[in-house]
Amino acid sequence: MPEVRLVGPNGEQVGIVSIGDALKLAQESDLDLVEVAATARPPVCKLMDYGKFKYESAMKAREARRNQAYTIIKEIKLRPKIDPHDYETKKGHVVRFLKAGDKVKVTIMFRGREQSRPELGFRLLQRLAEDVTELGFVESQPKQDGRNMIMVIGPHKKKAEAKAEKAAAKARRDEDPVEGQAPVEDEAPVVDEVAAPQE
Repeated sequence: MPEVRLVGPNGEQVGIVSIGDALKLAQESDLDLVEVAATARPPVCKLMDYGKFKYESAMKAREARRNQAYTIIKEIKLRPKIDPHDYETKKGHVVRFLKAGDKVKVTIMFRGREQSRPELGFRLLQRLAEDVTELGFVESQPKQDGRNMIMVIGPHKKKAEAKAEKAAAKARRDEDPVEGQAPVEDEAPVVDEVAAPQE
């Protein structure tokens, strides 16, 4: 009769037993006999509550998914001849995305004759990379893609770190009362004076 290496419900080694004996033990202890290593010689089986095991595995997987941080790629589009004020606004968006732990894909869109001057776009991308160097690094160098030039900037800190920092800052704000507000002084009640009737 085929034999299996049996492991008890708490991980203790029972030893090599026949399948019939293993099934009998499982019935007596009101547990399931589950094969955990089919390729081993002899195969390894464990006594366990399979329903509970499946439930706990599903809960662990759900918790792992909840704690997982997804890297999102945000995109910013610029023109080679961008107005200084517009550049500052777009740079502000890039800074915000990098602080949140997201990657940023920066696209320079060329139109008409601008396509013959790719160095304008290249210089603009280099300037942007230098302006945000403390928050991110150039993950993929600027490259021409048809009418566009694309560069990807990656954040120095991971998404999970950024999330944790944001949560800590929020907790600090919730604990501390709002500073810098002047105390409200009690105002004297306004009394309407009624003119005495004249005789």
